[in-house]
This record gives sequence, structure tokens and C-alpha cells, in this order.
Amino acid sequence: MTTAWLFPGQGTQQVGMGKELYAASAAAREVWQRADAALGFSLKNLCFEGPEAELTLTMNAQPAIVTTSIAALAAIREALPGLPLPAFGAGHSLGEYSALVAAGALTLEDAVKLVHLRGQAMQEAVPAGVGGMAAILGGDAAAVEALCRDAAQGDVVSPANFNTPGQIVISGHKAAVERAAALAGERKLKATMLNVSAPFHCSLMAPAAARMKTALAAVTPGSLGFPVVANVEAKPNADPSRIASLLVRQVDSPVKWDESVVAMAEAGVTRALEIGPGKVLANMTKRIDKRISVLSVGDSESVGKVAEFLAG
Repeated sequence: MTTAWLFPGQGTQQVGMGKELYAASAAAREVWQRADAALGFSLKNLCFEGPEAELTLTMNAQPAIVTTSIAALAAIREALPGLPLPAFGAGHSLGEYSALVAAGALTLEDAVKLVHLRGQAMQEAVPAGVGGMAAILGGDAAAVEALCRDAAQGDVVSPANFNTPGQIVISGHKAAVERAAALAGERKLKATMLNVSAPFHCSLMAPAAARMKTALAAVTPGSLGFPVVANVEAKPNADPSRIASLLVRQVDSPVKWDESVVAMAEAGVTRALEIGPGKVLANMTKRIDKRISVLSVGDSESVGKVAEFLAG
């Protein structure tokens, strides 16, 4: 049986995440302690107690999700010392950093510092209110790309997240995103404006990509215990020398999640663990490729189901 480990991205944060695992697992507690020491503030308190408005800030949500995910993985490994490595790891946007920590290419300390900066850089790349994002439902890639071209009118608007067949998120100048959303209705597509703080994964994020290039240049990734499917290519990467450039490109390029899941299914993956908060990736995977069964693991109860799930 071929397995994968999947790691969630921004939007899965919620106050209280990881709290039960922290109480139940010494290995999870150590992860939180290491993250707090690396960042110089109590991410743990922010995750467990809130306030929600603080946790949701991009610069806090990103390290919070990475830490919660790696704490969940530590709890799984503590419960199952003989847990085999997966054939592949993958993470949705931010989750790619969690996957790289799981593969041994990045230390937890480097990852949380990098994504804390990534969150700040993304937030500061575009003034508040200038950018926007919307989910377009019911259209394929060609239809959504045509929609963006027709709505641009000199502004930036482009596909940002190819999530599932029929669900593509677009990103860019708010006015252009709103025009695309209005045009979608005329073309028998559904559009929902998203409550986000910045227009992620489009060319407006170029200043953030530049800041990440500088930050990543100061980090030397280690070898990968398993290949990580890169968001920008939807292909597994096992070369540590390519990690920095793939992560830089990811900031202002679309996330090819649907292609990434199909690539893993085509390579024989039939079981995947979604490690971290929420069940977003399990729900997406059902809609992308039914060959892969996913168990979402974010608390002690689900940790207890891993061995049986992987043996099934």
C-alpha cells in the first residue's frame, strides 16, 4: 500500500486547535515549546485561548497551523514508533512548509520563523482593501482563465488555487475580482467573494516573494526523507537545492492542488493522512480522486485510528 501525508493551509486555524493533543502527548508539547522559543512569543497561548482576531492574522495563522500540524505528527509518531515514512508528502500552500519539516528538509524552528515572515510579507505586499479573492464554482481551468482575462481591464486577476474540479479561487485587484464575480453569474458559474486579508498567489504578491527569497537564502535545507509534491509544479521534488526556489515561486503563483492529488493517485497512493487542523484536504481529495482514502488526524482520538487505517 502506498501512502501520503497531507498538510493543511491557511484558513484551517481555529481557537483551541492542538490544545487536547498538548494535554495528551509529551511529544506534541515539545513541538509547541520549540515553536514558542523560536518565535519569542507564546504561539501556544494564542492557539489555545485566542483571541480569534489575533490568531486569524496571516502572520500568526501561518506559524500556528505549521506548529499544530507538526505537533499532531509528533503525537502520531509517539503512539506508533514504527510508523513508516510515506511515499510522498504534500501541503496546501502554507502546508508545503509543514510537509518539508515532516520530511526533515526544514527544522521546525526555521519553518515557523519563515512562515511568520511569509505572513507579514504577504500582508504588507498590498495595502488593505486593494486586493481580493473569490471562489469560482462550476467552471474548468479554461473557463476561469477566460473569465479573468475578460474581467481584468488593466488590473490583475488570475487563478490562485486550483483546489478541486469545479472549484478554482481567483485573486488580484479587488475591483477586477468583483468584475470577474459578476461576469461569472452571466456565464452560469457561481462566485463567492472570500473574506481574506490579501490577494494570495497572484502577481501582486511579487514583493512578498522577493522578501521570501532573501529569507530562504539564509536557510540550508537538509535532505528529504521522502519527496514533497511542490504546489507550483504538482510534481514530487526530492532535491533540497530546489526547495528555496519552489517556495519563492509559490508565493505569487497558483497552487495546483488538484493536479498534485491526481499525481499522487497516479503514482499509486491509496491512503493519506491529513495531519493538522480541520478536514479541508480530506473533503477536497474526495472530490478530486476517489482512489485515495484520507484520515484527518488532529486529536488523540484520530491518532488512535491511524494504525488501523493504514493497515486497512
